[in-house]
Amino acid sequence: MYYNESKTGFVEVICGPMYAGKTEELIRRTKRMEFAKKKYLIFKPNIDNRYAINEVVSHNKKSMKAINVDINHPEQILSYVTNDIQAIVIDEVQFFNVRLLDIIAKFANEGMRVICAGLDLDFRGEPFGLMPALLAIAENVTKLTAICNSCGEEATRTQRLVNGKPAYYDDPIVMVGATETYEARCRKCHEVLRREQ
Repeated sequence: MYYNESKTGFVEVICGPMYAGKTEELIRRTKRMEFAKKKYLIFKPNIDNRYAINEVVSHNKKSMKAINVDINHPEQILSYVTNDIQAIVIDEVQFFNVRLLDIIAKFANEGMRVICAGLDLDFRGEPFGLMPALLAIAENVTKLTAICNSCGEEATRTQRLVNGKPAYYDDPIVMVGATETYEARCRKCHEVLRREQ
């Protein structure tokens, strides 16, 4: 049994499009645990090296130390967790193998607080990876919005642009090291191209 004074674990998810402040909110919640002298560990996918290798970093450059985990082997997390850990924090959760869901449930069932942040929709505007299942098992879900780069309304989608044009529907979901850029978009302004059959 992992240590937790209340013995009641729970899962909370912070989701939304890019530039909505998900990592910033994750860091804010983690800092509050730090002030309360709670013991926690932060994990991130090894493919997220945009700002730092061993830190979670928000777009406004707030950061905290994190442990890299192979997206295909989320069970690596288990080797870092000791009996005194009270909370597990996972950023960019959408990239992980679906086996992470069992690990998250295990920690919550054993009395831990589990905080996850990630994109709920991929660039197509469709549910991203394990996120639908994670949202279903979470006790608390916070869905953040950004500002649409096109019209200034509330944005709930992530627009992928390749060479300044919307990506095609059949492009890979994850494009590590590609020359694409991303914008926040509302439902109306979000575009996905289809190739002619």
